[in-house]
Amino acid sequence: MTAPNCLLYRSGTPVAPEPIRFEDVSEYVGQPDAFIWLDMEGNDSGLIARLGEELGLHELALEDALTTHQRPKLEEYESHLFLSAKTADLWESRVHFGETHFFAGTNYLVAIQHGRKLSFGRVHDRLRKLHKVLRPGSPLGLYLVLDMIVDHFLPVLESMSDRFYTLENVLLTDALDRADLERLYNVKRELSQLRDAAEPMQAIVQDLIRLHPQFVTKELRAYYRDVHDHAVRTTAAIDMLRNNASDAMQFHLASLTLRQNESVQKLAGWGAILAIPTVVFSLYGMNFDWMPELHLPWMYPLVLAATATASVWLYRRLRKRNWI
Repeated sequence: MTAPNCLLYRSGTPVAPEPIRFEDVSEYVGQPDAFIWLDMEGNDSGLIARLGEELGLHELALEDALTTHQRPKLEEYESHLFLSAKTADLWESRVHFGETHFFAGTNYLVAIQHGRKLSFGRVHDRLRKLHKVLRPGSPLGLYLVLDMIVDHFLPVLESMSDRFYTLENVLLTDALDRADLERLYNVKRELSQLRDAAEPMQAIVQDLIRLHPQFVTKELRAYYRDVHDHAVRTTAAIDMLRNNASDAMQFHLASLTLRQNESVQKLAGWGAILAIPTVVFSLYGMNFDWMPELHLPWMYPLVLAATATASVWLYRRLRKRNWI
């Protein structure tokens, strides 16, 4: 089990954050110049229960933090916020989805990760760089993690877009096989998962801006609006690509139906041509009292010629109508 990563930031301190013990977190919570960062895995119920004791977290929020497949949401409790977000990133050219829960208090921010873990190194780098402009604290830390989550959606979307347009080019050449169709369906399924992660971020950030001025301070309001704008544009791009993928699948199915109809037309056309000699020659299997060619030697070649002429005429008519 990976130990929690606990870091202590001091307001106005340009040096690297100070690592602290998990057991000492409660000692720093009451210090006004301290900001505590903590990230941990979400599969240790005992550790999360201890976290609740250290920070005084609500029991319902702790229960949500332990539960995976939460819907993205923002909930307010007496002393803190609980935020659930879905994450996505690329690893070895593959898309990985995860889930991260956050507790945001007056001077602490806790990230509890489920599934694929994100690296928060970028967040810590920006905290150190921005300390002269913006005070390290929960408002800035929450903005940075939300901005990182939303920014991770873009390379994932670009990867899906590249895969889709490659498959679309194959589709237009009529060389799409079952494996390609399955890959196209997987792209569409992953797009739906990505939208489930990106679209709720709009409401979460909007609620933070409208309802929680203690986190969205005057200095940070423009930054949070930028995160909201990125989430809106990402969702719109996902929707457009999803529609393109659906149109591509419909186009493929329509092409199959059209080719099947063409095959049926050709079979029907050749069947009509073969029906002429079949009908004529089947007459000779019947019992006649008098057969014309028995007494008229030229009658048999005439029947053959008439049959061939009728078949050629029908062939040309069907050919002209592109039935065969």
